[in-house]
Amino acid sequence: MIPIRDELPTRRFPVVTVLLIGLNVAVFLFQALFDASSDWFFLKFGLIPALLWGKVQPLQGGFSPVVTLFTSQFVHGNLLHLFFNMLYLWIFGNNVEDILGRFHFLLFYLSCGLTAGLVHAAVFPDSLTPTVGASGAIAGVMGGYLVLFPYARVIVMVFWGFFVQFLRVPAAVLLGFWVILQIVYGLFSLAIPNYGGVAWFAHLGGFLVGVLWSKIAAGRFYRRSYW
Repeated sequence: MIPIRDELPTRRFPVVTVLLIGLNVAVFLFQALFDASSDWFFLKFGLIPALLWGKVQPLQGGFSPVVTLFTSQFVHGNLLHLFFNMLYLWIFGNNVEDILGRFHFLLFYLSCGLTAGLVHAAVFPDSLTPTVGASGAIAGVMGGYLVLFPYARVIVMVFWGFFVQFLRVPAAVLLGFWVILQIVYGLFSLAIPNYGGVAWFAHLGGFLVGVLWSKIAAGRFYRRSYW
């Protein structure tokens, strides 16, 4: 199931969501100047768990490993990686921003991404593979959406062989199915490191923070702060 859009209107323009999408796209275009597949770019800006925990020496001219917990959130491996992350951010982020307010949504987003990176690094502390992408932060946004709008209808595209069908499904069903997949693939990755080339536990870590943050913050910020 690939989500296409939801049916929830927003009260105001999602400034932070759009700015985050713009920043991610801008960074990807900047990557293209150095060759989007360049190992140098990923090694410099990506999160490398072994570096974060001090198991190996930092690269000369590289950022502090702590800084890469943030920089890695804005780097993507390829155009498809960027496209789907930004699609999910647009579908789920605008409504979560609408509830939390712009400033708190930005803190929420970055905190989910930060925690996602830490969880991945904790599960694979010896990994020398750079981890990049906004997926952990966006997983947190999806967790927030699940808490705030569990019964919202999301239009999804389902492939049945050569046929495509569009369905309206409750957010709780779509996101619940997504969580199950992350758990299953995450368990596979414990036996086969970097299974599928995806940081499954980063997704789960970001999602959990998104759920907890939204449960705590929703009542406090609901219909209050625009920033």
